[in-house]
Amino acid sequence: MRRVYLDHSATTPVDPEVADLMMTYYTEKYGNPSSVHSFGREAKQALEEARRQVAELIGAAPSEITFTSGGTEADNLAILGTAEALRQKGKHIITSAVEHHAVLETCEYLEKNGFALTIIPVDDEGIISVEAIKEAIRPDTILITIMHANNEVGSIQPIAEIGKLAKEHGITFHVDAVQSCGKIPINVQKMNVDLLTVSSHKIYGPKGVGALYIRKGVRVVPLVHGGGQEKKRRSGTENTPGIIGFGKACELASQRMAQDAQQQIKLRDKLMNGILQKIDFVKINGPRGEKRLPNNVNVSIQFVEGESLLLSLDMLGIAASSGSACTSGSLDPSHVLLAMGLVHEIAHGSLRFTLGRQNTEDDIDYVLEQLPRIVERLRMMSPLYDKAIHAPKAQ
Repeated sequence: MRRVYLDHSATTPVDPEVADLMMTYYTEKYGNPSSVHSFGREAKQALEEARRQVAELIGAAPSEITFTSGGTEADNLAILGTAEALRQKGKHIITSAVEHHAVLETCEYLEKNGFALTIIPVDDEGIISVEAIKEAIRPDTILITIMHANNEVGSIQPIAEIGKLAKEHGITFHVDAVQSCGKIPINVQKMNVDLLTVSSHKIYGPKGVGALYIRKGVRVVPLVHGGGQEKKRRSGTENTPGIIGFGKACELASQRMAQDAQQQIKLRDKLMNGILQKIDFVKINGPRGEKRLPNNVNVSIQFVEGESLLLSLDMLGIAASSGSACTSGSLDPSHVLLAMGLVHEIAHGSLRFTLGRQNTEDDIDYVLEQLPRIVERLRMMSPLYDKAIHAPKAQ
């Protein structure tokens, strides 16, 4: 059976160059980077090279990179660490309605423990208003945390403008860049970012590794205490093979970003337009053009359930998702789509296709061949669809 993987926002395959390099540090150069002997020094040198590679991808200094176990830990360190460091200054946090659960649930945890939280709504494309954030700022606001690009609908937020606003008011600004890193350019200096989260397994690196950029001079209280690794910001023996793989993935992303984006925009638009042409009662979720990630397609197909679509696609070898992989087991509709104004019935019929380096036009042709057939079969069982197609046309 043909297999087509279109779920790269959930995770990506490890690049062969990354896997080969990592294997060396599992089997040959396996020293602990904290050890003073040659094995340890060898590992330490490679770890610092990876730190440089990560920093270079986002326009940071290597000393500003702290390695973590992934995006979720980095988000928690940024939010909880800032709250603890600045709680004497204020207890007000601003975020958006479309953040990843690693941000939303962490902010809600703080709210339950004495902090005030303002959640900014988005427009029908999933974009945040800078003016709305400006109006939400209070004298006790200590943190603004906004994602760079949405993991479900691909909306790219006006981060540089928000960063400028935060800087003018002396507010720490955190950005979750897990989905954007390696897909579109990031420069933490130009974007006025104080804290930025990145993850390895979204950019063809291994799972279980991430990093938090912490601007020089920004104080974050650590969550994990112990041996003092990572400048006492994140204790514990570093996942050396994973970190080295992450660094290599960042280097490759920097080299291939423009080419990847060009290829994926072409395929993205072909898939979007093909779905609109071949299937009626379809809505494209999120913005078009430059405000959308190059690899993201999110559609709502009326009169069918997203779960039924996913299972039917999977039986034909096509991997997609109905939203965030972190909540794919939930029966609730996407909080992102609801925040964008979709009603429950339409949000339930959403599909997310996210492209990667290995996808081809043949893959898109296969999806456009199979998806309309699946939709037609499922709609045959829907009385609501029958009613819709036989409804009298407006004059």
